[in-house]
Amino acid sequence: MDINIIDILNKSAISPDLKSCNKEEILSELVDLLVSSGSIKQSEKGDIIKRLKEREVLGSTGIGKGVAIPHAKCPKVKKMAAAFGIAKNGINFKSLDGELTYIFFLLIAPGKTPGPHLKALAKISRLLDDKFVRDRVRTAKSAQDILKIIREEGQKNP
Repeated sequence: MDINIIDILNKSAISPDLKSCNKEEILSELVDLLVSSGSIKQSEKGDIIKRLKEREVLGSTGIGKGVAIPHAKCPKVKKMAAAFGIAKNGINFKSLDGELTYIFFLLIAPGKTPGPHLKALAKISRLLDDKFVRDRVRTAKSAQDILKIIREEGQKNP
């Protein structure tokens, strides 16, 4: 099964201007985007944040180059969901390269099969490995612009 990032990223779960200033707040703000977009239920928020924090203990999902892909599997979630945000001033996400993190792509997957979850992570990672894409999303003015960039890049590299 091929994963298309656009299919799991709701426009309402994109923020071109995250307000949080630390790792814990950013995780909460990204999960709030999933709740407000209807991608997950409010009642699932606490469990998801707990699982995201547990995942971060294993090693930072700040992959470097100003990018973090926090992710977790949650049995209560019925289908994969993603949120995307930009922290204009960057935050210390304890990235592997020690640099500040600006681009956040949160992925929540059902607890069952790891295959689709891993494919989605690989696709997101490939997308954000491109400096041109990173620069474009960091300067995007709206959720619509960010979604357009991700859609265009997804069509170039299916």
